[in-house]
Amino acid sequence: MIRLIMHGCNGKMGQVISNIVAADPQAEMAAGIDVQDDGHNPYPVFTDIDLCNVEADALIDFSAAGAVDKLLEYCVARKLPCVLCTTGLSKEQLAKVEEASQKIAILKSANMSLGINLLLKMLKEAAGVLSPAGYDIEIVEKHHNQKVDAPSGTALALADSINAQCGNVYEYVYDRSQRREKRDKKEIGISAVRGGTIVGDHDVIFAGEDEVITFSHTAYSKAIFAKGAVQAGKFLAGKPAGLYDMSHVIDAKL
Repeated sequence: MIRLIMHGCNGKMGQVISNIVAADPQAEMAAGIDVQDDGHNPYPVFTDIDLCNVEADALIDFSAAGAVDKLLEYCVARKLPCVLCTTGLSKEQLAKVEEASQKIAILKSANMSLGINLLLKMLKEAAGVLSPAGYDIEIVEKHHNQKVDAPSGTALALADSINAQCGNVYEYVYDRSQRREKRDKKEIGISAVRGGTIVGDHDVIFAGEDEVITFSHTAYSKAIFAKGAVQAGKFLAGKPAGLYDMSHVIDAKL
């Protein structure tokens, strides 16, 4: 039985993760940490992270960037593996994550979905074949009208996966409205759509002569990210110090 601590347990994702763990016969929620608590959770919740002395195998974090520094200190002090799902970290914080990973196991990923991370692996294989054959590469991502950043971090991760496979020869183009020239072969176009309540939709298009190959991923709810985080927590338990990502979880399942 894997015992987990949920950092940010009363947030939307924290509650989704709590429900998933409650239904998982291989895991249990040992404790939660949140700045506010009304006592509705079936596990103990600590409003001060330093007071959480519950034994656990791993911690899952879905909180805010401002809480990450103290979180890392806590996990290092307790030798507790950490699944770091909070985004928007500064360069200084990313450096602290790197430093902490020399002492404990930390899993950090741009997207916690198992499907997206499997897609990242598939794209590397596809790019290795289709890029040398001259296929143009375009990425179209769609999200709800409340999302403030564009393109999405996932779209950039998809582009980076392709680009790394191809020797980082591609330039990313986000807006062609001011261009009056034909498409360069060494560019990846990334387009963002914002509307309605779209959770997340990503299409990666390889367009060649007389054929188009499209890889698609559609998220219908945020539960896919929560499920991935739980799988990551179970994977990380007992792992040696180091910086991991969801590709390691995928490899462990294949």
